[in-house]
Amino acid sequence: MTYAAPNSLQARDIASLIHPQTDLLRHREQGPEVIARGAGISVTDDAGHDFLDAAAGLWCASLGYANERLARVAYEQMRRLGYYHLYRGTTNETSVALAEKLLRIAPLPMSKVLFQCSGSEANDTAIKLVWYYHAAIGKPEKRKIIGRRMGYHGSTSAAISASGKPDMHADFGLPFPGFRHTEFPHYYRLHSEGETEEQFASRLAEALEALILAEGPETVGAFIAEPVMGAGGGIVPPRTYWEKMQAVLRRHAVLFIADEVICGFGRTGNMWGSETYDLAPDMITCAKALSAGMQPISAVLINERVYQAMLEESRKLGSFAHGFTYAGHPVTTAVALETLAIYDEMDMLGHVRRVGPYLQTLMSRLAAHPLVGDVRGVGLIAGLELMADKASRAPFPVEQKVGRIADQAARRRGLIVRVIGDRIALSPPLIITEAEIDDVLARLGQALDDTWAEVRRD
Repeated sequence: MTYAAPNSLQARDIASLIHPQTDLLRHREQGPEVIARGAGISVTDDAGHDFLDAAAGLWCASLGYANERLARVAYEQMRRLGYYHLYRGTTNETSVALAEKLLRIAPLPMSKVLFQCSGSEANDTAIKLVWYYHAAIGKPEKRKIIGRRMGYHGSTSAAISASGKPDMHADFGLPFPGFRHTEFPHYYRLHSEGETEEQFASRLAEALEALILAEGPETVGAFIAEPVMGAGGGIVPPRTYWEKMQAVLRRHAVLFIADEVICGFGRTGNMWGSETYDLAPDMITCAKALSAGMQPISAVLINERVYQAMLEESRKLGSFAHGFTYAGHPVTTAVALETLAIYDEMDMLGHVRRVGPYLQTLMSRLAAHPLVGDVRGVGLIAGLELMADKASRAPFPVEQKVGRIADQAARRRGLIVRVIGDRIALSPPLIITEAEIDDVLARLGQALDDTWAEVRRD
C-alpha cells in the first residue's frame, strides 16, 4: 500500500524547521558572543561565563578544547615543514601517511584520497568528480545531482545547491540549475497516521525513483546524502530507509556520495555512519572530527572505478585540472594523523558505544516533558522536537520562535546546544563522560522547563 502524507502537514512541518541561521539585526545591536578559551567539553566567554558545549562547536570538537598534544604536533610540524603543496607531482610525508590511514580504515574498499580544507570543499570536489566521471565514460549528460530537503552539504556554491535548505538559497541565485531535492526522511514529523517506519521508508524510496524517472535516468549523475542528517536536526533514518534508497540508485546507475562530514570518526558508534547503516557509496566525504576541529582539513575518498575514469580522462586532457592551495597542508595532515592516533589509543569507538546508549536513555526520558513531541538518536547524536501539540504533531507557529527561546534558556543555564528551527540537537565532544552527560541533561531539562514557562505565559 502506498501512503501519502497530507501536503499541509509537510509544508507546515518543514516551514517550522527553516528559521534564519543568523539574526543579523540582533547581533548588530548586541554584538557577538566572544568565546575566549576552552578546556575539556567546556568553553568560557570573555565575560567569564562557562558553558558545557553539547554541540562540540559545529559538530567537530570531538576531543574537546585546548588539546595540548595536538598543539605540540602542529608546532613541531610548522618547525619542520610549515607548508608545501600537492601540485605538479609533489606531496609531503604527513599527507601520504594520512591518505594511507584513511584508506585502511575506510568502511569499504576505496582507491584514492583527495584533500581539501573544509567539508564544503570536499562536497564540491565530489560533485565535480561526478561530472568528470560521467564525461569519462561517455555519458556527459548525467550531470544532475539529487540531494534531500533539509539536507546540508556546505556553504560553497555547488555544495549548498545540493543542500535542501531554502533559507540558504534565498537571494543568492541558488540552487544552480541541475540540482534537485527528494523527500526529507523525518519520520516523526512527516509520516501519515498509521504508517510504519518501513512503509514511510518505502514511500520515500518511491519518491526518489519517481524523481529520477521524471528527470530521466540518463541525466541523473549522483545522489548525495548524510547517513544521519546533521543540520536537518540530527535526523536518524527510518528503518529500512537506506536499503531501499540504495536499491533505487543501483537500478538507475546513479553514483552515491556519502557525506560523512558529521558522522565520520565515531559519532554514530562506528568509525563511519556508512558502517552503522550498511552504506556502499562510490565516494565518501569527511572533515570535522578528522582533526577534532583543530585544523581545517577535509578529504574525499573515491573508489577504484571513479579513479580509473579520472585517470583515463586526465590522460586524454593532458592533466587533472583540480586542486587547492592548502590541500594536504602538512600541518593539517599531521594534526589529523595524531587525532586518529588518539582515537585508537583511547578506544574512542568503545567509549562512544558505552556512553552513547547512556545519552540516548537519558534523552528518551525527556519525551514526557510537555514541550517534547519526540526524541531520537544514535551514538552521540540526539535530537528532540518541540511541539505545540504532541497528540496531533502540531508545531508552534514560526513567528513564536520557540526554538530560539529554548536556545536562550539553555545559554542561561550554561549549556550550548544546536537549535534548528524548533528542534534541539545534541552532538557533544566524543570524550564526554557519563557524569558530564548527567550535567548536560540536567541543564537541558531545566532549560525546557524555563521555555515551557515562557511559552505558557505567551
